[in-house]
Amino acid sequence: MTETCLTYNDDITKPTCNDDVTKISHNGDVAIPSYNGDVSIPSYNGDVIKPSYNGNVTKPSYNSDVSKSSWDDDIIKPSYNGDVNRNVIGSEGRWLPIFQVDAFTDKPFSGNPAAICLIEDEDLTEEEQQNIAAEMNLSETAYLRKLSDEDDFSTGSRFGLRWFTPTNEMDLCGHATLASAATLFYIMNNPSPQLTFQTRSGELFAKRQGDFISLDLPENVAHPQAVVGETPVLDVCYCSSVGGDLLVRLADDTTRETLENLSPDMGAMLAAHTGEKLRGVAVTVKGSLTNGCVNAQGVGYDFISRFFSPWVGVPEDPVCGSAHTVLASYWANELGKTDFYVRQCSSRGGDLKVRLREDGRVEVAGKATVVLMGKIRI
Repeated sequence: MTETCLTYNDDITKPTCNDDVTKISHNGDVAIPSYNGDVSIPSYNGDVIKPSYNGNVTKPSYNSDVSKSSWDDDIIKPSYNGDVNRNVIGSEGRWLPIFQVDAFTDKPFSGNPAAICLIEDEDLTEEEQQNIAAEMNLSETAYLRKLSDEDDFSTGSRFGLRWFTPTNEMDLCGHATLASAATLFYIMNNPSPQLTFQTRSGELFAKRQGDFISLDLPENVAHPQAVVGETPVLDVCYCSSVGGDLLVRLADDTTRETLENLSPDMGAMLAAHTGEKLRGVAVTVKGSLTNGCVNAQGVGYDFISRFFSPWVGVPEDPVCGSAHTVLASYWANELGKTDFYVRQCSSRGGDLKVRLREDGRVEVAGKATVVLMGKIRI
């Protein structure tokens, strides 16, 4: 016979039960339910959720069979120890760890999302990497790869890195590089002062900079192009080195609202392209207090932009870090400065700190927020 017994200590109810009845206990103001048998056993300590499982339930794990997460204040800092990226192979197929990180923002559901997958050198074929990118359907999916069996995502400082849109592999991607660094710093708790990524654009670097992550990317110079007809376009430049970016500068009296409401005809853009190497179009405006180029605190942006790239399967890239390696070079000549505070004005939007260095490199810094952790079936 099942019996329910209630006891009270201060203002806290502590029901206890025998046999097959749910057993719930309370500590302070925190509920700590526990379960036996074949059911999940979540437990709670403070404001931190630490799921654990007994019996025959699914056990998502990254270190043996245990998933460990830790939190500091209001910032989620899950950590995974051990060889977390090993394939899990069973009757259901292969499973790999995958994360989604919003780059160039400190708030979920803004900035530019990227999927990050941790892989071994031979884990995925190029076709599989492209298929995963199409499945994720984000502007980029990045693949962080160990360079040797002795490397570890939690302690290493050098990794391979590739980026895929839903339709193409890219030569350079800033926001997915930032998201990759955030995955290592924030999820893997990697203590390295600087990370090095081997990519199709050479070695790229990432380091912590307070609440920001700063990227060290190559400068990409745009060259003037002819402007045809009467148009509010002030300047047009083309840069081939980043994969083919067209930079379009609108007149200085163009407002931020006008740029944000710009609605290009993607079909016409695709039809107008006749075969030149072209990755995307960056539309940019010089910032000023009079054209509304300020943040919520009234601080002015040096320039603002949007980036459209339907040719690689991304109608609009919400916040494109690599495009700022072109924009920084252009605006340094126009404004006579090398340090910029800027915004990309997509519907999600994001703020960046950009610095053009004398050695031909560009530092692109932004914040990042982890929004999703899980495994993907291959």
